[in-house]
Amino acid sequence: MSLSERQKRHLRGLAHHLKPVVMVGQAGLTEGVLNEVGIALDHHELIKIKLAGAGRNERLPMIAAIAEQAEAETILSIGQMAVFYRPNPQKKGKRIALPK
Repeated sequence: MSLSERQKRHLRGLAHHLKPVVMVGQAGLTEGVLNEVGIALDHHELIKIKLAGAGRNERLPMIAAIAEQAEAETILSIGQMAVFYRPNPQKKGKRIALPK
């Protein structure tokens, strides 16, 4: 999935007011955390994750691993926060509409 800069900017605006749905602690990136990320992306499509237990050098590889395992697009990464997006065509209710 490849998003344009305009689409990423739109998603960053939507994510600004979100609270972290998943938090990665001292145990790091476990199978349980990855399962929760998948569930949260299925339900919300756009999520914010807090990487509290990781040091500065460990965060970028963790963010890349989350995006790869969840088949999601990394929208934003600032400090301990990262935002991910994965569309869910089977989602019932309101879906996120991206600009063209």
